[in-house]
Amino acid sequence: MTLTLTRAPRATVAPQSQLHSQLRTRPGSRPLPEPPRPGRTVLLPWALAAVLFAAYSALSVSRHLHLRTSGFDLGIFEQAVRGYAEGRAPVSELKGPGFHLLGDHFHPILATLAPLYRVFPSPMTLLVAQAALLAVSAVPVTRVAARAAGPWAGAGIGVGYGLSVGLQQTVAFDFHEIAFAVPLLAFALERLTLRRWRAAAWCALPLLLVKEDLAATVVAVGCYLFWHGRRRLGAGVVALAAATVALVVLVVIPALNPDGVYTYLSNVDGPVGDPVTRLLLPAQKWGTVAVLLAPTAFLALRSPLILLALPTLGWRFWSTNPAYWGTGFHYGAVLMPIVFLAFADALARLRARHGLRRWTACGLVAVGLAVTAAALPFRPLAELARPATWQRDATADAVRGVLRVIPDGAQVAAANGIAPQLTDRTRVFLFPYYPGGPGAKPDWVAAPDHPRDGLFPAGQEAEALRALPAAGYRPVASAGGVTVYHLGARE
Repeated sequence: MTLTLTRAPRATVAPQSQLHSQLRTRPGSRPLPEPPRPGRTVLLPWALAAVLFAAYSALSVSRHLHLRTSGFDLGIFEQAVRGYAEGRAPVSELKGPGFHLLGDHFHPILATLAPLYRVFPSPMTLLVAQAALLAVSAVPVTRVAARAAGPWAGAGIGVGYGLSVGLQQTVAFDFHEIAFAVPLLAFALERLTLRRWRAAAWCALPLLLVKEDLAATVVAVGCYLFWHGRRRLGAGVVALAAATVALVVLVVIPALNPDGVYTYLSNVDGPVGDPVTRLLLPAQKWGTVAVLLAPTAFLALRSPLILLALPTLGWRFWSTNPAYWGTGFHYGAVLMPIVFLAFADALARLRARHGLRRWTACGLVAVGLAVTAAALPFRPLAELARPATWQRDATADAVRGVLRVIPDGAQVAAANGIAPQLTDRTRVFLFPYYPGGPGAKPDWVAAPDHPRDGLFPAGQEAEALRALPAAGYRPVASAGGVTVYHLGARE
């Protein structure tokens, strides 16, 4: 008997990219991320991050060299990081004599800057580090956008993100711990779009070490995980965030605060009245929402990721402090990754469910970029196009020359606009306040002849200047509109 064996025909399997395309374009299918492509698409996010890093660094360092930074907040954070670098507690004398900064906000992540600051002890170290943190956050945003809508639309979303109002305002206003939150949140959301749930949780949890109010955002991430069926993981993230914020706000911060309280509870205190009115009015709050969403052609609202912005918007709009309601300062930074990744996710959903073509997606991105471009002349990065930004400032040089008469390690009462020029080498207190108890005074005072930074009423600083001679201070150097006084010096 002859036994004939025949090989069964091999099943034909479609290439992975073809299957991926079919899954994405099937009506009603859930949007799936496209696999990364080699070549320029992989390098583009990092190239964009490098350009943004250069722009952010140039802007923030230039502002410092032109005396446009301040003790509140660059000087405060430098004093804290300097303390970590020297193996001490993060004490900020600008906040008050012996003030432990963890008694103000909970941001132990600042300690990670200590090794870099020890090598480069300068306020510009903090500014450059912040520029790097913000710039690298563009990498996950651009990658997600490229997967969702193609490389051209992805690049457009990345550029729009890098030029967004929240990031520009952060770069233009000194240094803040919130810079750490921006890349952490961007990478966490990238992993949410990839359905890498555990990785998303691990990226989000360090937000608890950045600032106490970010616990609400971590809770939102946990709820998102729970909603997508990862109930145990989501519940664990929510529980850990809730326990951490309770411990920090009720125990840690009051224990380190000189008054034994968490100061910022007063911002959400006060008569509630009509909760809806308090949350949604005045109209400035709606203007803020419009400014945040317009660069996405309002398509970010089509993605459930936008829900992660609600905790931050909620506490800001509920606060009685009007500074939180607008788009100034650094308060919008953590919203930027959420808004732009929601935009990319919305485009992915439109492609998967409605067959949105890539060129149509590019058109929608172009609309958002047009909004960003129209606002660009009024944003901080526009300063880079002005010749004065790149020129030496004779007045600033003169002021730094005057400040050099103060020896290293000295105790100085410095005005807000002068403080960050001294915090890397002296012990700086805030003028017109003196440290310690009655009769305790620093040896040096550095203040402008005509107060102008606006931290205090001009009359209060002017009165303090007039009182210096009676307190035993004599001027020893003056230039650029700034005078240095020494206690007990002869005229």
